[in-house]
Amino acid sequence: MKTIATRTDMHFYLLGENAVVMQSSATMNLHYQRRIWAVAQVLTDEDQCIDVVPGMNNLTLIFDPELQAGAALIERLKSCWELLEAEQFIPHEVLIPVQYGGEYGPDLAQVASHTGLNEEAVIAAHSAAEYMVYFLGFQPGFAYLGGLPANLATPRRAEPRLAVPAGSVGIGGQQTGIYPAQSPGGWQIIGRTNIKLFDVRRSQPSLLQSGDIVRFVDVRTLENAGAQND
Repeated sequence: MKTIATRTDMHFYLLGENAVVMQSSATMNLHYQRRIWAVAQVLTDEDQCIDVVPGMNNLTLIFDPELQAGAALIERLKSCWELLEAEQFIPHEVLIPVQYGGEYGPDLAQVASHTGLNEEAVIAAHSAAEYMVYFLGFQPGFAYLGGLPANLATPRRAEPRLAVPAGSVGIGGQQTGIYPAQSPGGWQIIGRTNIKLFDVRRSQPSLLQSGDIVRFVDVRTLENAGAQND
C-alpha cells in the first residue's frame, strides 16, 4: 500500500478502489484514540460515506468511487484530524441490564472460585465498573471492552462451548464482553442480557460503537427499584 501523505505521525492512503485509511504510527494511547473517534463521529454525522470504521489507531472510510473521489476524502480526513481534539469526542453511555448467575451465568461459580471472591462479590465488582468500547470485531456487534477490574480476570474455558446464547456476558482473560449472536465461544459466561446488540433493521445496526461507555446493571437492582416505586 502506498502512503499518499503524512501529517506528523498520521498516514493517509487509498486502500483499493473504494476505501481510504487514516493510520497512526504512534503507540496506541487513549488521547489519540479519542481524536480518531472524534473524526469518526463527525464523518458519520455527515453521512457521505457508505461506512465509517474506526479501529485501534486507525480509521477507514468506505465510499462509492462512482460518487466520490478517494483523494477528496483523504483531504477531508486530513482536515478533520488537524482541526479536531480528543476533548471534542462525545461518548454515549449505554446501560446493559444483566441477569447474573443461574442458567444465564453457568460459569459464575468458576469465576468466583478462580478469583477467590464469592458470587455476589463478582457480580458487584462487574456491575460497578465503567467500560469503554475500544473497537468492534469477531462478529457483528461484538465490542471489545476495556475496564474489567483486575481482580475479575479469569482464563477462558479449557473446552469452548459449541453454542453460547446471544446476549451472554462473559469474561475471557482480562476482558469482558457480550455475545451479540449465538456462536461457539470459550469465555466464562457469568450472565445474560435481553438487549439486542445487533439488528440490521436499525439505522445503526450495532448498538455499541467505538468510544461508548458501557455499564452493566444487575437486573435485581432494577427490580428492587421498581418494587420500591410501586
